[in-house]
Amino acid sequence: MSAPLFLVDELPAGETCTLAGAEGHHAADVQRVRPGSPVVLADGRGGTVSATVASVAKGSVVLILGARSTVPAPDPSLTVVQGLPKGDRGELAVQAMTEVGVDEIIPWSATRCVTQWRGDRGLKSRAKWVSTAREAAKQSRRPWLPMVAGAPDLSTRQVGGRLAGAAAAFVLHEDADVPLTGVPLPATGEIALVVGPEGGITEDEIEAFVAVGARPVKLGDAVLRTSTAGVAALAVLSARLNRW
Repeated sequence: MSAPLFLVDELPAGETCTLAGAEGHHAADVQRVRPGSPVVLADGRGGTVSATVASVAKGSVVLILGARSTVPAPDPSLTVVQGLPKGDRGELAVQAMTEVGVDEIIPWSATRCVTQWRGDRGLKSRAKWVSTAREAAKQSRRPWLPMVAGAPDLSTRQVGGRLAGAAAAFVLHEDADVPLTGVPLPATGEIALVVGPEGGITEDEIEAFVAVGARPVKLGDAVLRTSTAGVAALAVLSARLNRW
C-alpha cells in the first residue's frame, strides 16, 4: 500500500517537522498513523518529501524527513469546463476527475444549468469543489493539486475566451461526427474539454465555442451524465497522452 499523502502550504526545511492543524488531525486521528509509518508531504505544486512518523500525539505527528523530489507539471495539461450539475453531482464529478488526472476545472454557468451559483451560495459551492479536489488529490496521491477556476463560475463568453487560448479545445456532444479517440492532440500546451449540464449544450453555445476554434467530439453512442462524461473523456485523453 502506498504511503498516505498530506498537503502543506510549504515543504518544511530541516530534518524533522511537526505536522499539526487539519492535516495533523487527519494523520493522527483519522488515518491513525503509527511510529515508523511512511508518509509523503506535498505542496500541491509538484514538490514532495518522503517522511517517517517519529511520534504521534492528539492532532499532530512528528516526522523525520527524507528524500525530496519535484514532479514537473503535466504537459499537455488537461482542463475541463464543467456545466454546473444539480445537487451533489458537481462534487462527484470533481472528485472523480481529480482522481483520473484533471489539472484544472472551470465551473460554467451554461444556459440550461438548473443550478445557478449566485452570491454567497456561489462562493460556498465553489469552496466545496475546491475542498473536494483537495481531498481527492490526497486520496489519489497526486503531487499537483488541481485548480478550480471561476469567480465563482464563468459565463459562456468567458469560457470562450479560455478556449480560444488553449492549444486544443473540444466540446462533448452526442451529435458530433468525430470521436475523441480520433482527433489530433497537441504535444504541449492546454487541452480544454467542455462538458455540458444535464439539459445539454445549446446551439448558440456550440456556435460560440466553434467560432473560437473548439471542435465538437463524441465519446460513443451512449449519452453519459454530466457528472461522468468528463471522467470518461479524461480517461481517453490520459491513455492517448501516455499518462496511463
